[in-house]
Amino acid sequence: MCISAGEAAFSGTILYCGRQHHPLHGLIHVMGYQNTAVNLADGPNAMLLHLPARQVTPEQFVSVGRSGDVLRRMVTAVEAAEDDGIDWMDGSSRSVEVFEHDVYTVLLASDPTLVPAALQQVPFRRRPAIDPDLLRFYADAFPDHTIALCCFDNADARRAKPLLLWYPPLDPDRLVLPALDSHTGGPPDLDAEVPVDHWVLLATDQSPVGWGVPVEHPPNMRHSLRTFLPDAVVGRHFGDGRALLNGDFAIGHDDLLAGDLDRIERLRPTRR
Repeated sequence: MCISAGEAAFSGTILYCGRQHHPLHGLIHVMGYQNTAVNLADGPNAMLLHLPARQVTPEQFVSVGRSGDVLRRMVTAVEAAEDDGIDWMDGSSRSVEVFEHDVYTVLLASDPTLVPAALQQVPFRRRPAIDPDLLRFYADAFPDHTIALCCFDNADARRAKPLLLWYPPLDPDRLVLPALDSHTGGPPDLDAEVPVDHWVLLATDQSPVGWGVPVEHPPNMRHSLRTFLPDAVVGRHFGDGRALLNGDFAIGHDDLLAGDLDRIERLRPTRR
């Protein structure tokens, strides 16, 4: 349910995107990502996420600490609402950074062509082999994006907590959740229909009273984490054996405010 550097199996993906005005960072999007990963490659592996932001730094990755169920709590809120029948209303530089976050060694690159040399900074037990064609695909299809290479081995994958990060988005009024699919290590087939097993969760701090369903966060959650999380969410599950045309999920902010989740679309990159 994502793109991997080598052969892998992913299931139970939870995607979150929230639009908010943060007291320190201004208008941002907050992305959450979680799945169950099984590494089928001979050696280390990595998930690749294309972030709709020109530059992302390690400081923009938010540790969930002991609150490893932050995304699952959102899913629980949405599922409970469905059971009850409730209705919802650039100054960037071309650089690469490598750092540790939870069980991952994360490589952030504003230019995918910088990835091969930077891989030498990744610990050997997590250092994947990257198909050059995959990097060329990202350079061609997502020229203004930041690429996050989240490197792991099998032991890491079993202990992984949700990824949570924020960024000033390329388009503040369109919420995009990366969901392109390829588990072979090569570029994704943009013309293929792929099986999906995704919860898509969305939020905005401009929602009217009564919008969405409230999320019950732990009372002892760190304030520095709580400021990036929503009071209420809407969401939809895409799964049940269905296949969709390969692509990301996206929705306009106006449609989100209206609670019109039928306007969630599959967004496909335009290759140059």
